[in-house]
Amino acid sequence: MNDENDHSEKKQDYARENAAFELEEDVSSKHPGDPKPETHAGKRNSKSKFLRKVSESASRAKSAYKAHLTVIKSIILAILLAGFLAFLITACILNFHRAIALLVMTCVVAFFVVYDLIKRFLGKRIIHFFSPVSSWLKQHSRWFKWIISVLALVGLITWLAVDTAKRPEQLISFGGMCMLIIILFIFSRKHQAVSCRALFVGLGLQFVLGILIIRTEPGFQAFKWLGDQVQVFLNYTKAGSSFLFGDDLINGLFAFQALPIVVFFSCVMSILYYLGAMQWLIIKIAWLMQVTMGTSATETLSVAGNIFVGQTESPLLIRPYLPEMTKSEMHAVMTGGFATIAGSVLGAYISFGISASSLIAASVMAAPCALALSKLSYPELEESKFMSQEGVKLDCGGEQNILEAASNGASASIGLVANIAVNLLAFLAILDFLNAALSWFGGMVDYPELSFQVICSFVFMPIAFMMGVDWNDSFLVAELIGIKLFLNEFVAYQKLSEYQKNRLNGVEEFINGKKQWISVRAETLSTYALCGFANFSSIGIMLGGLSSMAPMRKSEIASIVMHALFTGFVTSLVNACVAGILIVPMESIHCVSYLNTSTFNVSSENLFTCCRDLYSSVVPNVTGTITFTGEWSSVNQSLTFLHNCCGLYNSSVCTV
Repeated sequence: MNDENDHSEKKQDYARENAAFELEEDVSSKHPGDPKPETHAGKRNSKSKFLRKVSESASRAKSAYKAHLTVIKSIILAILLAGFLAFLITACILNFHRAIALLVMTCVVAFFVVYDLIKRFLGKRIIHFFSPVSSWLKQHSRWFKWIISVLALVGLITWLAVDTAKRPEQLISFGGMCMLIIILFIFSRKHQAVSCRALFVGLGLQFVLGILIIRTEPGFQAFKWLGDQVQVFLNYTKAGSSFLFGDDLINGLFAFQALPIVVFFSCVMSILYYLGAMQWLIIKIAWLMQVTMGTSATETLSVAGNIFVGQTESPLLIRPYLPEMTKSEMHAVMTGGFATIAGSVLGAYISFGISASSLIAASVMAAPCALALSKLSYPELEESKFMSQEGVKLDCGGEQNILEAASNGASASIGLVANIAVNLLAFLAILDFLNAALSWFGGMVDYPELSFQVICSFVFMPIAFMMGVDWNDSFLVAELIGIKLFLNEFVAYQKLSEYQKNRLNGVEEFINGKKQWISVRAETLSTYALCGFANFSSIGIMLGGLSSMAPMRKSEIASIVMHALFTGFVTSLVNACVAGILIVPMESIHCVSYLNTSTFNVSSENLFTCCRDLYSSVVPNVTGTITFTGEWSSVNQSLTFLHNCCGLYNSSVCTV
């Protein structure tokens, strides 16, 4: 008994010392009729039973969902497809002309989807069915190659003879293309190993794309529409930039007008990559080039990717395969980067006023040309491990959702925007200093007009002329080519936009003996020639990007980067030559009828052309009056037209 009392006293003492301790009570000492513990136990049991039932129901629903996942997805997809078809049909009924763009895009996507389904489920059967024909063609492939080559050569000669009979400048462009290819062949690493298939098929693809884009009315209108839509799409950048900087800044300063477009476009591209749209499109383009040109899967995928992304982003698509690629394949990857531009900076060039359709067409046409000329300049001497696309998977980002992809895309553009800004600042400052130094040296021999542009105009003038540019414009175009090579394409496009604005604003063609603008043809060919990252400042970017992806091949990359730069530079010039062969002058308009219907409130290409024609007919008289020559002499409204034109475009005749 005493022991029990001592034990109880010890427990009470411990309870007083530790507030967290609760004195236990003997269950047997509790009153048997106390309902409280039983009530709590009942509640706990009922709750646990309810939660168990909910959990079992959720488990059964989850199991049913997993078991019928394919059916559920098919039902949802069918509902969405039916809704889209209903929307498309309604749009076509209400306004077919307005809905034709949506209809064309739907047909293109449907074609590739059906092709993928047929290839997946019936591909082996179709191949087996046509295997006898395939075997017969392989046995006689040599004769077929000769026949196709002869027919292509005869067709090209005939087409050139007929098409260039009235326009000799197109024949000059063809001669320029041949000249550049011969130069590249002279500097080829091994002449005997050049793949004629890759060269001629690649140039043929470029030529066919050029005909579709430039010569055919549907192709021309399609790319014109695409360029207009890109321009409209990029204008949505103003919603964000005007909120941050205000309308006054974005309308007046380059940094607040063009650079936010880079951020917006980078964000959109990241979203498209997350959704898989870009990978799908790149694979389709790469498949076409690989099947026809016989190049490897990795280099073709990278060059196809360069149509949309930059010189360091495109190799990321094939990053796991870079260590095992051949030198020729690495050279093709670099050439593709130097010969094209990135989609993220495309918007910035468009903001300068450069034609969006010409920029898009130049980037698309440059892809097969870059691959073809790369195999001419640095032919394959090793055996590639990636001749089939079966084992090649496109590398993509690890974003978990679309919001993360958008955020990462915007954040990734910070370095690009900063790089553009500091490069423009540095190179424009260097150019101004260089011109001042050259002018000082030129002044020593009574030639203070000496400048970097003057030197470039003389060095690259023959190339500009052989591209198909008029002799009078070739010096200014040569200047742009030199600026692009030694500085960068951003500065060159900015200078081209100045020439374009001078022409559209009606500035005198010559002021103090210096030409102020170039013709529309020269502007277009310059757009193609400048469309690429082939400049000396890009060497460091290319080396740094590829070396970080394949550090064990850094020395090999450094040994061929200059060769790739030269090939990429020539690719842009060949691209311009092809455009020069295909571009024809616009149909002439009847200026009297056009000015009769014009409101003279907005500047346009046709209005500027007609006003220039009117200016050229003005003859000042000694009495202070003016008369008109040609067809304008019989037009009663000629003086009114002259007054209205002078309100838009400056000219010396406006002061008479």
